[in-house]
Amino acid sequence: MGTARCARLPRRELANLTGSINREVQIVGFQVGRETYGIPITALHEIVRVPEITAIPDAPAHLEGVINLRGKIISVVDLRKRFDKAATALTRHSRILVVEHRSRLVGMIVDSASEVLKVAESEIEPAPAMMKEGGLDCVTGLGKFRKRLIILLDIDRVLTVRDTGKAEAKEQSQTKTSAKGKAEATSASGSK
Repeated sequence: MGTARCARLPRRELANLTGSINREVQIVGFQVGRETYGIPITALHEIVRVPEITAIPDAPAHLEGVINLRGKIISVVDLRKRFDKAATALTRHSRILVVEHRSRLVGMIVDSASEVLKVAESEIEPAPAMMKEGGLDCVTGLGKFRKRLIILLDIDRVLTVRDTGKAEAKEQSQTKTSAKGKAEATSASGSK
């Protein structure tokens, strides 16, 4: 019985061979306005056409409503509103990207979904510090693909509501109500 022999490469050639293999990241590309965004393909459950959306009362502005997707009720977020872009009518190119967020399916309305992009890891830059300091913590990096930039997003941060302005307004309102209540209680007790 013969044994197979493997040719051994000199270490220098082996190092060059492994160094030249560039890993690629698969990203689902989509457009919102003029910008192209991307999310890891592993985060995507499916892409569907936009069906009828049922509005939910008292929902945040970017929460468009819910849809029934093959018997499952899914919340739908409008990324144009989430990114403070001008609203436009849905077109035949509009899609909903269904992703998993905190063990639940959530839909994101986008202007169009393009193809799966294979971006070399060496072509991905971290998000500039200025973006993160400016409140754009949902941007994880920028991928360079065929002479264009793909804004890479963190789905959890995109879908997590951070309405600090509303929270502060609510806190101020409660403080005023509390102060008004105390003043009324004091004047009522003083008039007895």
